[in-house]
Amino acid sequence: MTIWERVQEAIKGARRRTLGAAIEALAREKARRDEVAFSIALIALSAKMAVADGIVSDSEIEAFRRFFSYPESEEPRVRMIYRLAQQDVAGFQHYLERVAKLFADQPVVLEDVLDCLFYVAVADGVEHPRERALLEQAAQTFGVSPAAYRRLRAIHLGHDADDPYAILGVEPGIGPDALKAAYRELVRENHPDALIARGVPFALIKIAEARMAAINAAYESARAAAG
Repeated sequence: MTIWERVQEAIKGARRRTLGAAIEALAREKARRDEVAFSIALIALSAKMAVADGIVSDSEIEAFRRFFSYPESEEPRVRMIYRLAQQDVAGFQHYLERVAKLFADQPVVLEDVLDCLFYVAVADGVEHPRERALLEQAAQTFGVSPAAYRRLRAIHLGHDADDPYAILGVEPGIGPDALKAAYRELVRENHPDALIARGVPFALIKIAEARMAAINAAYESARAAAG
C-alpha cells in the first residue's frame, strides 16, 4: 500500500471524512503517528495556505507535487486529498491547532512541518505578505523558537543568511566549546536520519539536506570568525 493509499484509508476511517477529523483521530492514537500523520498534517496546512490568498490553481497542486515527488499514478488520489482540505470549512488556525496537538510531545516535528510549509509557500520564489503572515502564525501556534524561525527563513529566503549566529541560534562572541556543542545538537536534531525517525516521509528528506547545508556553512563561518 502506498503512502497516499494509507492517507486515504486514514481519512475514511475517521468519524468525519475530513483531514481535520483524521488528524484528531491520529492524535488520540499516538502509536499510529508516522509518515501518514505527517503527510496529512502537511497536505491540510498546504491546502489551507493555498486557499488563504483567495486564488486556487492547478499550479499550486503542481508545486506540491514537485515537493512531494509522488508518481504520476498517484495524481488523482493526491488531488482528491488536496481538494478535500481546501473545501473544508475549517480555517488555517483550526488546522494549526490540531497539528500542534498531534505532535505536542514532539516539538521538533512541528519545526519539520513549518520547514515544509516554507518550501511550499516559496515554491514560486516569492514570499507573499499573506504567506509570510501565515508562516508566522504557524510558528507562533507551534511554539517554534525565534532562532529556529530565523534559521528557516535564512534557508528558504536568504534572510539572515549572512548571519551564522542567527542560523545556529547562538549569540556572537560565544566560546568555541559552546559553539561546537550548539552545532552538534543541531546536527543531531536535523540529520536526515533523525527526520526519518520522526516520521518525515522519505520523499521530503530534501528539507533535511538543505537545512544541514545551511547549518554546516554557518558553523564554518562562525568558527572562522572566532579565530
